[in-house]
Amino acid sequence: MSDSLQITDAAYDKVMSFIAGAPEPERQAMWIEVTGADGGEWVYEMSLKPLDQAGSYDAVIRHRDLAIVVPEADWDKVRGSTIDWLDDPFGRGGLRLDNPNKVSPAIGERPLADLSGDVPQRVVAVLEQQINPAIAAHGGRASLVAVEEGTAYLRLEGGCVGCGMASVTLGQGIEVAIKQSVPEIERVVDVTDHASGTNPYYEPEKK
Repeated sequence: MSDSLQITDAAYDKVMSFIAGAPEPERQAMWIEVTGADGGEWVYEMSLKPLDQAGSYDAVIRHRDLAIVVPEADWDKVRGSTIDWLDDPFGRGGLRLDNPNKVSPAIGERPLADLSGDVPQRVVAVLEQQINPAIAAHGGRASLVAVEEGTAYLRLEGGCVGCGMASVTLGQGIEVAIKQSVPEIERVVDVTDHASGTNPYYEPEKK
């Protein structure tokens, strides 16, 4: 296994097309940043940010015209990974990081809310019976984090993590299926869509 970071031709072409459409494309680089851990896997965000924001000790890997930046603190968590592009079942595509590095059992994970109620269990059933069998073929998975006041909070995992098209997959596929089967749900929120900068982490409502 290579100790560096690889990217497939398909992923390279897609990322370069994203950069071409970004402001000041000549400054842009692909950033991979670890945001936490879940289910024994690292959770990360893949986004476009200026290369000149990289620190002196951050890893900068170059593939042809693309610079990939990994913060110094995250390098050991993603080294040896391969960035790939996979089509999803909703006609769009997504970036996937095939990462051989696993989370140490000593690292704690954020506790989940109580999902034992009728509505949460019906949402879980939709995910397990309709959504996950479809997106599993593309390395993805959706898990229910919590249900509060008509909102279902989901975590997208595996190939869906950090995907620039995750919001499309959520809105045009997952959310529609959940609302049709569980009318009590009025809104679905992806708690792993860190790139949006809005509500990136679910926090239980303070009583």
